[in-house]
Amino acid sequence: MTRRFPPPDELVRKLEGGDRSALGRALTLVESTRGLHRALAQEVLQRLSEPAEPAFRVGISGVPGVGKSSLIETLGLHLVERGHRVAVLAVDPSSLRTGGSILADKTRMPHLSRRSEAFVRPSPSSGTLGGVARRTREMMVLCESAGFDVVLVETVGVGQSETDVAMMVDTYLVLMLAGAGDEVQGIKKGILEWADLVAITKADGDNAVRAQRAATDLRSALSIFTPASAAWRVPVLTLSAHAQQGISELWDGVRRHRLQGRKNGRFEARRSHQREHWLWATVHDQLREAFDRHPEVRRIRARVQAEVLSGTSTPQQGADALLQAFGIDLAAVS
Repeated sequence: MTRRFPPPDELVRKLEGGDRSALGRALTLVESTRGLHRALAQEVLQRLSEPAEPAFRVGISGVPGVGKSSLIETLGLHLVERGHRVAVLAVDPSSLRTGGSILADKTRMPHLSRRSEAFVRPSPSSGTLGGVARRTREMMVLCESAGFDVVLVETVGVGQSETDVAMMVDTYLVLMLAGAGDEVQGIKKGILEWADLVAITKADGDNAVRAQRAATDLRSALSIFTPASAAWRVPVLTLSAHAQQGISELWDGVRRHRLQGRKNGRFEARRSHQREHWLWATVHDQLREAFDRHPEVRRIRARVQAEVLSGTSTPQQGADALLQAFGIDLAAVS
């Protein structure tokens, strides 16, 4: 059965009035893959008013087990107690085999989920690189328009593609574990070059000393990177969500980063650059969707793939055949 949605002007009015149900419906619209829903979602986005003060958009990344959800709940509760309205966009990994997703972040943030000042929305990554859902950018805009002045984006995990989240938030926080082993060492440089803040988690009990040592090591490592801004030196903090230690210092770091960006113009420049990135990411996504749906491509896909697998055609020849079926002549555009 087709789900009914109110007209765009009504949905916008309710959304900007802080109606949580309207926000939920608008988020459902932008996540939908149906053409009618997508067009309706764009109408809603087009009609939204620019907020008087942009929300804090904070991306939070870290290896599985680093405690992202625990930190977000503790930080979110800390913020709502201080008068903020907090939206959490928590991205769960999707199975590449079944497409399914656990979508369990509401159960991992039970206390925050029950607060009227907070809104927790889990979304499947649907195989999207970068650890974020395909429509995370639009979802942030909707949350901002609904009056949430802090939007926290929890990503799937850390990897080279995880840097995509840095292209859609104002402050990028990377969480790390002390003594996590060489498997973390290999990803540090790629991800830390994008970080605005770094925090060593679970810095309590017997792990407190190791966390302080890891923070010292990371500060030394960061000193050899070329900073994105000469005015901002990436802080390395230690914290414990369980013991509620270091949470105020973490948020102070986010606020200082925003203030510095507003002073030197990097905040506005970053958001402008993100809109450009959003444009071309959308173009690439829609081209891929159009390619996958193209009837001639679908007709020859299995045959071309079989020829490549058997070795009778090279991967380049197979790609050329599929692109020509789509209507692209590489020889003509090269």
